[in-house]
Amino acid sequence: MSAAPKMHNLNGIDQTVLSLAIGPLPVASSDQLKALIKSHISRNDGQFLSVAMQVAAHEAKLGHVKLAEELRDLIDAAKARVSQDPSGKLVAIGSVAKPKSELANLLTVSHPANRLGDMVLEDVASTQLHRVIKEQRQLARIKEHGLSPRRKLLLVGPPGTGKTMTAAALAGELGIPLFLVRLDSLITKFLGETAAKLRQVFDAVTDIRGVYFFDEFDAIGSQRGMANDVGEIRRVLNSFLQMIEQDMSNSLIVAATNHAEILDYALFRRFDDVVEYHLPSPTQAGELIRSRLGRFAPKPFRKEAIRGQAEGLSHAEICRAVDAAIKDAILHDQEKVQPRELGKALEERRLVNAKLVNNSKHSYNHAGSHSR
Repeated sequence: MSAAPKMHNLNGIDQTVLSLAIGPLPVASSDQLKALIKSHISRNDGQFLSVAMQVAAHEAKLGHVKLAEELRDLIDAAKARVSQDPSGKLVAIGSVAKPKSELANLLTVSHPANRLGDMVLEDVASTQLHRVIKEQRQLARIKEHGLSPRRKLLLVGPPGTGKTMTAAALAGELGIPLFLVRLDSLITKFLGETAAKLRQVFDAVTDIRGVYFFDEFDAIGSQRGMANDVGEIRRVLNSFLQMIEQDMSNSLIVAATNHAEILDYALFRRFDDVVEYHLPSPTQAGELIRSRLGRFAPKPFRKEAIRGQAEGLSHAEICRAVDAAIKDAILHDQEKVQPRELGKALEERRLVNAKLVNNSKHSYNHAGSHSR
């Protein structure tokens, strides 16, 4: 019996290639197979992972859920060991994409596998985001002409409409880490401390290429001079305006807010694009439900029959309702979600949503009566 060949110094991508080769063969298109081979030969590892994720998504749509999950696990394992530089190459990261000790409480790092294709987006938002991805993938080419690619984005819209998922999808598309900036740890009551911590975050933006996500950005971006303005927050906003304007790194800075109306006007011109999000239209709701159901979708699937039941719900709320219907089908040993059960799950979510809105209004009015 011949000894098994020894393998030395396999990086994350080499191991992924080997696993793809010896594992179950995905039903990839000829173009995808050629793209995989070309990107591996040219050592364009970012493109390799991107195409591999397309193959995984294709398998999921075909109902090959187990194979799709195995492919995504392989890709995630590769990403956990590598990080992408502007040229498209990946380098071993180990602790590189992990915040240093002084940043550990300010940044939370992850390596998303999300894709923009997984989202149901309005045409305008989709165009804006795909343009960002295209420019980032051609970063070196754009810089050769003395220009800068779009990389500073402000995401505006109601809760649950896809802002956080967008940040994850941008990181996933580009094969770079996602850093969530923890504003609860960033903002302190001590004079000057918050600005110092913010400086540390922007130093990391320069040192480690990634998507840096400032969620609920209105916590520091509200208009200067508002009635409830706190002096320290005003100083932090001024610091942020200076730092984001001076930043010339290769990282993406993404801020999200549910309340664009209270943001300081000076912020808007610091961002390359402002992307707006809205509650899904009936058509978009139908597409989202069909996509979320996957292989559990009833056949035939009549979007028209159920999409109206999702009226007023956000993308996140629709997903939770669909997930509830899928779990109900699993527990009842059903291979498909029954339309009646799906409608019931959506209606329950609408009732919960309406109750929360009413409670919120009641609390606001009650507080107002005591302040008068």
